[in-house]
Parts: sequence; C-alpha cells; structure tokens
Amino acid sequence: MTQLQINEVAPRDGFQIEATFVPTADKIRLIDALSATGLARIEVTSFVSPKAIPNLRDAAEVVSGIQRRDDVGITVLVPNVKGLERALECRVDEVNLVMSASDSHGLANLRMTPEQSLEQFAAIVEALRGDPRGRNVFVNASLSTSFGCPFEGEVPEARVLELVERQLALGVQGVTLCDTTGMANPAQVARLCEAAQARFPGIPFTLHFHNTRGMGLANALAAWQAGIVRFDASLGGLGGCPYAPGATGNVCTEDLVHMFEQMGVSTGVDLDALLAASAMLPALVGHDTPGQVVKAGKADRRYAMPAR
Repeated sequence: MTQLQINEVAPRDGFQIEATFVPTADKIRLIDALSATGLARIEVTSFVSPKAIPNLRDAAEVVSGIQRRDDVGITVLVPNVKGLERALECRVDEVNLVMSASDSHGLANLRMTPEQSLEQFAAIVEALRGDPRGRNVFVNASLSTSFGCPFEGEVPEARVLELVERQLALGVQGVTLCDTTGMANPAQVARLCEAAQARFPGIPFTLHFHNTRGMGLANALAAWQAGIVRFDASLGGLGGCPYAPGATGNVCTEDLVHMFEQMGVSTGVDLDALLAASAMLPALVGHDTPGQVVKAGKADRRYAMPAR
C-alpha cells in the first residue's frame, strides 16, 4: 500500500488568518518541531505583500531561520514574479501558485479572474525556468473553489478539468484541488478525483479540504478511496476562508493522521510528536484549536476503571 504524503499548511494557511501576529521565533520553533514528525512537506509561509497579509511579513526570516531536512520539502506560496524572486533567494523546494476556478471568488480573493491568474502563472513559470536557482524547484498550482463557489454555487467538473489542463500546459507539475469553503461532499469528491486522475494520469494531485461543514475527514477518506495519496492539512485545524462566513479551519492534521493510522494506512508521521506540536498552538495563537485528537487522545488510549 502506498504511503500517504501529508503537507502541513498551518504556518501559512493557519497563521495568515489569525487575529494576532505569531512572533518569528515561535513560527520557526513550531516549524522545526513539525519537521521532525515525518511530514512530507510543510508550507511555511507566503511571499505576498506585507501590506496584504501582515501576519506573514517575516516570510524571508522564517524560511532562512528554520532547520532544513532532506526528507521534508519546504513549500511557499508565491502570488507573482516579485514573490517568486524573494522565494528563490531563500532556496525553497516548491512554490505553490493559487487561483480560483470561479470568476467571483477569484475577483473577491485575488482581484483576478481565472484568465488573469493563468497569465500570472505563465509569467511566474517563465521566470522560474529562466533562473538557475529554480532548476530543481517544483511548481504546484492550487485551484480554489474546485468543489463549489460561495458566490456562484456549483463549479462544473468540466470547468475544473479545463483549468487543470491549462495549468499543466504552462509548466505546472502538480495540482491541488481545493474545497476552499467546505462545500464538498464525499460523492462529489470521489467523482472529481477519479475524473482528474483518469484525464491526467501520472500528475500528482493533492486534496485540500476545509472542515467548514464538518465533512473534512469524510471527504479525505473519499479522496483516498479514489486513489489520492497527497493531502494538505493544518495543525490543530487552524485556517479558514474569509469568504465563507462562519467557516472553521482546514481539516486538522493530527485528526487526519489519526484516522488513517487507525485504518492501517501509513502516513509516515509520528502522531505522538505531531500531537506534542499541536499542544503548542493555543499559547501561540491565544485561543483553543478545533482539533479533536489532541483533546481526547488517540483511540488506543486507556483509562482506569472508575472507583466503585
């Protein structure tokens, strides 16, 4: 059975939306702890304008300050060529480009239609391939609202597959299908995963779920049953989309790992070490986190019989 690859996104997707700035040293300490757990990749920050996302204004300091391990890929989000240049200076392993499958969400979130985003992608890929520092950098594209748009509703499967095809034609090497606002259901997930893999065999697809409506783990299970082995997840369940009122965060990393390990599916992750890292979060962000296993303990936890 193929081992899963878990991509941790809390340092980027989680911290960017928090009410308070997590100090740089604390970010580095958490990322170093996460690197020791067996995660395949960690999305450590975003090289966006500090004015746009002040919480990630220390992107270069974070990437330069963390301990690097050969078996853990360091991923960053880059929104444009300027962000790419900053990322390459820090010797990242992977860049993640983001666009939306729907016009409305793209305009609300990125101020760009999908067509404009693809033009931006082309410029980034061209700049990357023309820079000697980008020779071994993997290019991934995250397609937001792949399972539905909070403004338009359904996003047709054909539209999602068309955009994936156009991303790949530009030189993108991997694609993340994102349930940005937690609209997906397991049957829908299975259909899209099967269709994407059938149309683009050999392309590494990653699934990115939010737990907005409590279906994150169910959707992850459906994706795995459809052949997906790469998943984004966020420590403690941090994260969320500002365009989904009432939204909770991403699917929780430790809960996802716990589910698969209990099923006998290897994730390569040391769950005890991951839970220890998750226990650090409330002090860093100033509030409780949605993760369940860090509170209840693993399913094999045993208790003393109550006194009679």
